[in-house]
Amino acid sequence: MTLRHVVTWKLASEDAAERAAQAAEVARRLNALHGVVPQLRSISAGVNSIYPDVNWDVTLVADFDSVEALEQYAVHPAHEEVAVYIGSVVASRVAVDFEV
Repeated sequence: MTLRHVVTWKLASEDAAERAAQAAEVARRLNALHGVVPQLRSISAGVNSIYPDVNWDVTLVADFDSVEALEQYAVHPAHEEVAVYIGSVVASRVAVDFEV
């Protein structure tokens, strides 16, 4: 089984340039977890590139071998550090986990 974890964030800043910079930083920090968090099978985070007035700002797609691996990732210190930054700039979060 592969579990796909998809998370999308809407950032809080009203300023488009600031929001874009923060989204880029969120994606950079998430992508830097590759090779650091052993439970990650794959990870890809990216910034929205079109329709910024209606689309959300940044999305993560990560694959895990199991629910347990996802749960271990969630409490890994490197992930927790990224989560603190994301929490400081986010307005809303939505997530979906599904088997692929």
